[in-house]
Amino acid sequence: MGVMRFVVYPTGLLEDWPEVHRAYLSGVDQVAWPTRIEVDGNLLICRRQNSDSGKLNVTWPVPHFGRPIVATASLPERDQPYVLTVELARGKIVQVRNQLAFWHAAGMSIPGEFASLHREAHHLLARAVALQAEPATASEIAQPAIVAEFRAAEILTQSYTRQRLEMRHRQYAQLPTILGCSLGDTLFAAEQQQQFLKAFNGAAIPLQWRCIEPVEGEYRWETYDTQVEWALANNLLIRGGPLLDLSSGGLPEWLGQWQHDYWNLQSFVCDFIETVISRYVGKIRIWEVAARANAGGALAMTEENRLTLVAKSLEVARQVDPEGQFLIRIDQPWGDYQARGQHKLSPMHFADALIRAGIELAAINIEIGVGYTPSGSPSRDLVDFSRLLDQWTVLGLPLQVTLAFPSGSGPDSNVTTDLEVDPRFWRKTIDEQAQAEWIDDYLPLLLAKPSVVAVFWNHLSDAQPHRFPHAGLVRRDGSPKPGLIQVTRQHELHWT
Repeated sequence: MGVMRFVVYPTGLLEDWPEVHRAYLSGVDQVAWPTRIEVDGNLLICRRQNSDSGKLNVTWPVPHFGRPIVATASLPERDQPYVLTVELARGKIVQVRNQLAFWHAAGMSIPGEFASLHREAHHLLARAVALQAEPATASEIAQPAIVAEFRAAEILTQSYTRQRLEMRHRQYAQLPTILGCSLGDTLFAAEQQQQFLKAFNGAAIPLQWRCIEPVEGEYRWETYDTQVEWALANNLLIRGGPLLDLSSGGLPEWLGQWQHDYWNLQSFVCDFIETVISRYVGKIRIWEVAARANAGGALAMTEENRLTLVAKSLEVARQVDPEGQFLIRIDQPWGDYQARGQHKLSPMHFADALIRAGIELAAINIEIGVGYTPSGSPSRDLVDFSRLLDQWTVLGLPLQVTLAFPSGSGPDSNVTTDLEVDPRFWRKTIDEQAQAEWIDDYLPLLLAKPSVVAVFWNHLSDAQPHRFPHAGLVRRDGSPKPGLIQVTRQHELHWT
């Protein structure tokens, strides 16, 4: 068993740092290793099965940036503990320096404001490294280096976004990217329909099995039939699904009686997929066949069974609609959940296994629900988002991205999952304005990426049943949140 140790200063941090127990080690390929975290005094002890060099990924308080995930550089094991704050500063500087080199080589102009902050972070890190024999002092100096580098990374990535969008608009009068939202499992009032059409040019129609067939053999199509016709009448690009949601609670309750009979379970799944696609073939061309199979949770299925079930589902879908485009949804794309030791395949390896098996996919849909526990994605800065999208391009497939960000942190009676909002993850209080600011920062970055062919918001209205608490862009009373105004603004900038 491998062990890495980090000394933590200031020691008072450990009194209010529950997120430390969700820290994990990862390899140079960014794949999370099963990691056991122990705290002994002000010593952070990380245990894993191998002894390779690795990076510690941990939620860290960064003034003006909330509590994002910060990673060290790749470090070898050693007897002497590392000074955590110093290594986090080093890791962030290395990450940004590597990204800078890549973008500069691609012809990006580097803003002067970035360069001054980047130099400041380097100078602070050099001082901190020289004083590691006094870890408390070194940590005190390294913390401003982290803040300076986060600010530098934000300036660099925002400049990249502006330059990429300008370049894309020189090629296209309107971006060749779909900006969409889920229609949910209930019908919109006339006011919501108009709000939707002003903000989006694509519609995701869930076609959820648990809503279509809540009782075995009894189908309820009315809502989805109406949504399909409305979307067609308004010239919206339609994406159907996910037909098979393999997260906890994503399947009909009655299917639970077959959870220990895999072959009968597979038969039910294939029959449902054939039934749905046959009903809408010719009206829906893009099908999201399966979602969240990489992390799982439904019916206690093994990872191998989930992979086999998704492959079989895609095969059936192709037989029913040979002209259709088929994709799968990957949730928690950074793979933090692997640290619990219950998964062998990283999110990307799960998708790659399907591709290597000869399954023809039109795209990968990456789901990023920021700030949710226990199965969302912790907060990460713009550089981390950009690097994630670039990493997924190695599969050679277009990307779709499904987003969710909360506009509040209290109870939400319309939530259909056990997800909760972490109230401390963002740089300010979680409210409607925070949601709007996040959209203003992160949505343009996604639109700037040529590899991203579609961006979908998880749900429009908080009056609908939904997966992510408070993530809607419309309040329960039908009035728009500031987030919807920001999305509409982006629609006007890039498509109108």
